[in-house]
Amino acid sequence: MMAAPALNMGLPLRLLAEAEGVSAAQVIPDHTVGDYRDLDTLLAVTEGCSVVTFDHEHVPTEHLHALEAAGHSPRPGPDALLYAQDKGEMRAKLTELGVPCPRHAIVESVADVEAFGFPCVLKTTRGGYDGKGVWVVRSADDCTEPFATAEKAGVRILAEELVDFRRELSALIARSPSGQAAAYPVVQTTQRDGICHEVIAPAPDLSAELATQAQQAALRVAKELEVTGVMAMELFETTDGRILVNELAMRPHNTGHWSQDGAVTSQFEQHLRAVMDLPLGSPEPRQPWTVMVNILGGDPEAGHLYDGYPHAFARDPKLRVHLYGKEIRPGRKVGHVNTYGDDLEDCLERARHAAAWFDGSLGNESE
Repeated sequence: MMAAPALNMGLPLRLLAEAEGVSAAQVIPDHTVGDYRDLDTLLAVTEGCSVVTFDHEHVPTEHLHALEAAGHSPRPGPDALLYAQDKGEMRAKLTELGVPCPRHAIVESVADVEAFGFPCVLKTTRGGYDGKGVWVVRSADDCTEPFATAEKAGVRILAEELVDFRRELSALIARSPSGQAAAYPVVQTTQRDGICHEVIAPAPDLSAELATQAQQAALRVAKELEVTGVMAMELFETTDGRILVNELAMRPHNTGHWSQDGAVTSQFEQHLRAVMDLPLGSPEPRQPWTVMVNILGGDPEAGHLYDGYPHAFARDPKLRVHLYGKEIRPGRKVGHVNTYGDDLEDCLERARHAAAWFDGSLGNESE
């Protein structure tokens, strides 16, 4: 999704793709298929590139340092990206900075979890995403799978309190190497089975005080960690009126997809501006409300994903649809829709209805 704004700005992109035909390879002609964990591949594909950036956090830290030594500019840099790669390191650093987080501890045994206290959340410190590597545990028996998974992957386990939260929020910011920063409106996110389902921008009924706290926390963390590019800070709004940091992501993020159609500058253009150290664009919303709903893959035999277009477009000419060119698998994010306007309830209904046509949950029912 960075390809379109890069084309508009005349910025040539080169891609390291994990396989032929993946989403980005469909739109970036200059691509190489290879393994991001292989240093020789990384050095070859980045030769002649002034800036290196990422669509995930999993490139080994030592490889990023090697790219720096070879004269490239990974953005964000390896020292910053570490805190998006490793949840244990993230929690330790945020605590050091005085940023509010859930109560947490690294645990090495079931006895450690019992001492921490049930119920709680166990997370692998590395490699988890979209609900993977995360377990809510309420007894010692529930701990078997998390520790077995961590041992197999060679990672640690982080225990966190099970937060009593009202809702989840996300504060998206961008920061350039020269230190310019921009903050998008704080949004409300809804998760289903650990996967982002819906985003409302801005978060309804969020007090100006909490919105400012969230934006300032994200801007401060980005400055202290010397983040370059877009960073998403996922948050809990607790039932007693606080905000706690849940996760950090140092890249364009699902909770910012609304900005493609709802902000003056999309997160994808903003990320390019930031990593290239160009003046940042305006993060201001274009409309009072924008709603993003993810399209999740269903039964691949049930029908063609594109069958949703005639129904959704006929009903809603203002609808914006973004499909990713991914193979359909149950529960996989294969696209999203954006709606915008003056009436939040209308935007919600339109976005949910359109997403249902694309994911097949409406089937052949008539409107």
